[in-house]
Amino acid sequence: MLIVDDHASFRRFARLLLLAAGFDVVGEAAGAESARALIALLHPDAVLLDVMLPDGSGLDVARELAGEPGSPRVVLTSSRSRSDFAGSFDLPGGCTFIAKHELSGPALAELLRGT
Repeated sequence: MLIVDDHASFRRFARLLLLAAGFDVVGEAAGAESARALIALLHPDAVLLDVMLPDGSGLDVARELAGEPGSPRVVLTSSRSRSDFAGSFDLPGGCTFIAKHELSGPALAELLRGT
């Protein structure tokens, strides 16, 4: 699992939560460009990807990955709930979403099973 979020405190929280739930965390990125580079380098099975990043959109990164052979499963996340994004929030194929306040090991495992 690669964690992509611009807030170091959230990355630390997510890493601890995911490790405690038995996930392997292979890396962390703070922005869209570093996420792209680490995805290409590390080939993670899954990416926990913030929707809003300082240097680009997590949705754009997810769209780039969607449909690519061997691409990681993507779970988009935000401090806002999905309904806050209105109709402009169409998930790319194979992607799921979880609000940050709902993130847990079991919830993430369930989302990844469904993708």
